[in-house]
Amino acid sequence: MDPARKRRIRLVVALTAALLLAGALAYTSFSASSSAVTPSQLLASADANRSYQLTGKVVNGSIERRADGITFRVRDRAGTASVPVSYSGAIPDPFRDGREVIINVKKTGTTFVGEKDSLTTKCPSKFNEKQSQPGGQPS
Repeated sequence: MDPARKRRIRLVVALTAALLLAGALAYTSFSASSSAVTPSQLLASADANRSYQLTGKVVNGSIERRADGITFRVRDRAGTASVPVSYSGAIPDPFRDGREVIINVKKTGTTFVGEKDSLTTKCPSKFNEKQSQPGGQPS
């Protein structure tokens, strides 16, 4: 067999294998991710055997600290639907009433139990509401 032809065949085989591996990696990455759901979506169709990534705001006055963790309620950003969450694990420093959170939960009875160390707090953006200063310049 011609040496140039052998090199071409090896190159085609190596590129094909690399392409297949890259495709498998991309498929695995995207199929493993789950989209975030709101409390109203959870109330409408939560399955007890499934894990969900819950996103929303902590209801003011709902945080109760216990020896084994905390309980609190999460509500829709622009609504009133809320769900109770029981959580044990690391609590981020900025966690407080009214703060947006993301947490992985599973339904247990009427409560959603947060997976350990899955609580993430979203910091409020200082650019949400730009206030104007005299002269029309944003602050």
